[in-house]
Amino acid sequence: MRSSRTNRQCFFVGRILLIALGICGIAQNRAKGIQSAPQSNEHCDAGVSRHSLHAASLVEASDISASTKAEPHSSPDRMVWIPGGQFWMGTDHMEDAQPVHEVEVKGFWIDRTDVTNEEFARFVKATGYVTIAERPLDPKQFPNLAPEDLAPGSVVFTPPAGPVSLDNPLAWWRFVRGANWRHPNGPKSDLLGKEKYPVVQVAWPDAVAYAKWAGKRLPTEAEWEFAARGGRDRQDYPWGHELNPKGKWMANTFQGHFPDKNTSADGYAGIAPVASFPANDFGLFDMSGNVWQWVSDWYRPDYYAQLRRDAVAVNPQGPSDSFDPQEPGVSKRVQKGGSYLCTDQYCGRYMPGARGKGDPETGTNHLGFRCVRAQGE
Repeated sequence: MRSSRTNRQCFFVGRILLIALGICGIAQNRAKGIQSAPQSNEHCDAGVSRHSLHAASLVEASDISASTKAEPHSSPDRMVWIPGGQFWMGTDHMEDAQPVHEVEVKGFWIDRTDVTNEEFARFVKATGYVTIAERPLDPKQFPNLAPEDLAPGSVVFTPPAGPVSLDNPLAWWRFVRGANWRHPNGPKSDLLGKEKYPVVQVAWPDAVAYAKWAGKRLPTEAEWEFAARGGRDRQDYPWGHELNPKGKWMANTFQGHFPDKNTSADGYAGIAPVASFPANDFGLFDMSGNVWQWVSDWYRPDYYAQLRRDAVAVNPQGPSDSFDPQEPGVSKRVQKGGSYLCTDQYCGRYMPGARGKGDPETGTNHLGFRCVRAQGE
């Protein structure tokens, strides 16, 4: 019995830590010790990359407005046409999003909002699909776990009672049995009245399965960022350079003292319904904050340096493999946009140019997705 408990604890701790290190770029973007003051986004990394791009070497690119381009004749339901063009991808605020580099993407359709609970429910009803969080753990992969320890579940943000060290993500992340997209915060939670909320607790393969069923796909990292910027090239946020222009909250993020006290100054302590905040200039909602969004690319912190070797990277599809120096043996997929848990005290990655990363096999209660479709697909 003691051995079983030990194995279970080791597995749970290992699995939670695996996710926690990937969420919001935590291992690369955190304050040290107990918080004493908000940390600047420009100084949240341990050091400056040798590949940092000097502002003086950049060449201004023209803003691209969706209204200046003709849309194809047929408009997919609840999607927006994004005209192709060039932009500067990345940000000098985050080491793994450097160097800023010029990218060209072709035009594509993208969902106006994240996929919602009601949309995902239609997919499940039509296909009988079972998400990874709803499946028991494979005993072949976990031979040392007792049968009762193979129960399905997922990772849930659980705020502590008071201030904690920000070096210990296990203080606010828990692996909860029975947590899944139907019960995002655990078995006692449900989706009643939350049909228009973004679906969460979806792993990367779950998102891919939905996209295929819908006749779409996940966006590349470059497509997602181009769309998120809305034509505002090299600005910090989808709406400009100020986080709160004229004191207005433009996205669902974390206010207060992370992780124990969210003051909900933006109107929401947790996830908000889709389209609760202003759209960007392309008419897209929630491209910053609310929930992270899966994209198709593998994660490598050196990928942008590889792309910079070309004058302009055309429709980059991401690296062929993954490498995360924080966990060299664990493959990661890129996540974009940040979530309602992002804050400049700990994780300022709600900027379009910033990057998140995560284990493809695991969802959380602050992670969703949206889909794209290229013309002719």
